[in-house]
Amino acid sequence: MFVTAIEKVDQFTRPIHFIARYYGGSDIIPATATLFFVNEEGCAVTCRHVAEQLLQADAIYSNYLKFKSELRRHERDRAIDVHRKRLEDQYRITSETPIRLRSNFVNGVSGFKSFTIHLHPTQDLAIIQFHGYEARHYQGYAQFLRDGRQIKQGKYLCRLGYPFPEFTNYRFNQELDDIEWTNEGRINTPSFPVDGIVTRHIGEAGGVTGIEMSTPGLRGQSGGPLFDRAGVIYGMQSATRHLHLGFDQINREVITEGVRRRVSNYPFMNVGQCVHVDVIKNFLREKDIRFYEADGEALPPIW
Repeated sequence: MFVTAIEKVDQFTRPIHFIARYYGGSDIIPATATLFFVNEEGCAVTCRHVAEQLLQADAIYSNYLKFKSELRRHERDRAIDVHRKRLEDQYRITSETPIRLRSNFVNGVSGFKSFTIHLHPTQDLAIIQFHGYEARHYQGYAQFLRDGRQIKQGKYLCRLGYPFPEFTNYRFNQELDDIEWTNEGRINTPSFPVDGIVTRHIGEAGGVTGIEMSTPGLRGQSGGPLFDRAGVIYGMQSATRHLHLGFDQINREVITEGVRRRVSNYPFMNVGQCVHVDVIKNFLREKDIRFYEADGEALPPIW
């Protein structure tokens, strides 16, 4: 149903790869996010919470290096554990704290000298502008729905992103006590589509800012486009909402595998939340960034 649209959208949708290391360990945790390009000038959109990770990476590592430097002064002190605990509190470092976060933009533009990030003040939306790049590796660009009023309940749409981090081109450099990208291993992660229907509009301050979908967005699809069967963009995947269904079962007796058990269950429905196309276009206009529009699909209904 979305075969042609996915082939079209896939040409300008790209993954962002992340690797993270947490305090007290050397394990490397891979993760992904998504962006898509809106013009031929190296400008893309993604989620604000994704862009914030890009902006915070240097501060996270700088904080850890300061902690490490101060701890080193006490490494021969018998009370080093006391000093470590004091410094951990001072620098707000726990076992759940990332101490290193590195990112890699894959197959978008290469050889870029810098990039600028614009964060939307209220919505989970950001713009990334790449500057001074040597080559562009995406083809085409997003065409946004011209009339956002066409987005109605029951509209059948699709999202595309990179939820499963299958890349392996990274390692822990024990000599440097750091994580790093390598030229070995798998460098790509496959895209993954999710379809669904529009269930509700999400509004703030008297206006529509978001689109709720009947199916959840997957981790790593954040920043991916929401589009129709013609490949026209209706919004951007942002988050997953967890709606309590109220069908709770508490301490109920069931028989499973021939054994009586007492179980409790609190079911939720997971639905997708997307940034509305009008919010994206208005933010692009505000930042004076070129974008393109198109009419929605003119295809007949599937029934």
